Amino acid sequence: MAIVTFWGNNKEHVGKTLSAVAVATHMAIEHNKKILLISTSLNDETIENCFFEQNKKTTKNIGLFGQNANSSIQSGIEGLDRIVRSNKFTANLITDYTKIIFKDRLELLLGFEGQESEYKQIAESYIQIIELANTYYDFVFVDLATVMPIPLQDEIIKMSDLVVATLSQRLRAINNFLDIKTKNPLFKDPKVLLLIGRYDKFSKYTSKNITRYLGERNQVLTLPYNTQYFEAAEEGKVADLFLKFRKIEDERNSFFISEVNRLSENILYRLQILQQRR
Repeated sequence: MAIVTFWGNNKEHVGKTLSAVAVATHMAIEHNKKILLISTSLNDETIENCFFEQNKKTTKNIGLFGQNANSSIQSGIEGLDRIVRSNKFTANLITDYTKIIFKDRLELLLGFEGQESEYKQIAESYIQIIELANTYYDFVFVDLATVMPIPLQDEIIKMSDLVVATLSQRLRAINNFLDIKTKNPLFKDPKVLLLIGRYDKFSKYTSKNITRYLGERNQVLTLPYNTQYFEAAEEGKVADLFLKFRKIEDERNSFFISEVNRLSENILYRLQILQQRR
């Protein structure tokens, strides 16, 4: 059981969330793992849009003891936050507040929809939710939102077994990460994997060049930009697309598929190495 957190170094679109979605979906299909993907976002439907069409979104109404059509308790993170604060929170309750993509394989805990002032209070509950989820699921993937207070971000990074630091190919973003790494010892830990999201292999800032520039021993991983994937992420069809990719490989998509697989395998391998060192 492991906590894998996807972190982004700034507010630009680095593909952090869609990288987390791709890896979680791929691993749920290919590795038969029980996975929970947690969004810590505020008013951001990116993950929900990956799996549910706009006109088919539904909200589960869940009570303390299971489904209850008359319950007034909110679903998702809001419902779990209330349970946490009531001191009645147990790991097996989490699944009552998630959306199921693949039964016994992949579940989603969506982010908060509401006011920023309310989000700051709810954000504090993520620590306990992630800790307990880690006792129930094989993998807990956390999409760490930049709007979350920095002390809470740092706490989630500390408790994570692995951190996927997602960068863009912009020189300014790369230098920004170097500065963060210098000031924050959390990012010098071997549990940090570097990933370039929305990767363009024709850029002069290739994975090899960025690896040399950052002085990294291991080559920086990539998640290439893929038109079909990014369209599916807007249309609620990511799960269907990955099942399709499993059956059909063409030249147009093979690079994307191979890099998602390489990222997944690197996560599994690094976790194994880190566990052996403990």
